[in-house]
Amino acid sequence: MQKKAFPPFDKREIHVIKYFYVNNKFSEVYIMDQQVLETYVVESPDQAMALLNPLRAEILGRLTEPASAAELARGINEIPQRVNYHLKALEKVGLVRRVGTRQVRNLVEVLYQAIARTYILSETLNWPKETVDRIKDQGSLSHLITAAERIKRDALTLLERSDQQEEVPSATVDTSIRLATKEQRSAFVQEYVQLVSQLVEKYQAHDETEEAYKVVLAVYPQIAQGGEEK
Repeated sequence: MQKKAFPPFDKREIHVIKYFYVNNKFSEVYIMDQQVLETYVVESPDQAMALLNPLRAEILGRLTEPASAAELARGINEIPQRVNYHLKALEKVGLVRRVGTRQVRNLVEVLYQAIARTYILSETLNWPKETVDRIKDQGSLSHLITAAERIKRDALTLLERSDQQEEVPSATVDTSIRLATKEQRSAFVQEYVQLVSQLVEKYQAHDETEEAYKVVLAVYPQIAQGGEEK
């Protein structure tokens, strides 16, 4: 395959210009050179409430790099109109910002980016610690429900493809672990996420034409028969 050369661009531009080779032609993207914070302390109740919405939190997690509503919708298997609605809500409370545009056929897509990679609820919100902990727990469980629903929906779609004799590679790991203390639970989850992130970085193909696979991590209390927590 012949290697394509990038078109020249003026480095004195206020915007950072990126080129992507898609469908046998270059797509030109204009992006404002905005800094993404590593950690942002949430002090506004409106921002805190926005973070508790599972879909909005997932959108924020995917916006460490600029993306359009259509891109995000494809990535999380949602309709663009719904993603665009939540993007506007996040922009309104200041958690995402418009950072550029991209020409796609006859349309100009707006690119959004999150203001930070991670978020911490500030004590100045004056919410009792018990309330903050409960909100965090409820937010995590809401994310779990959203992820489970998405896996079920995607699995049904893939089963239909499998019925049509299409090869559908997939894998599932199901195990349990006993953790004695809250500190051990926290340390386990942090190391778990770190190790998986390292694996993803190690095997990540940088060619966007390669097939993408969804990786979902979940840790929650095991439920015994009868519905009680073990």
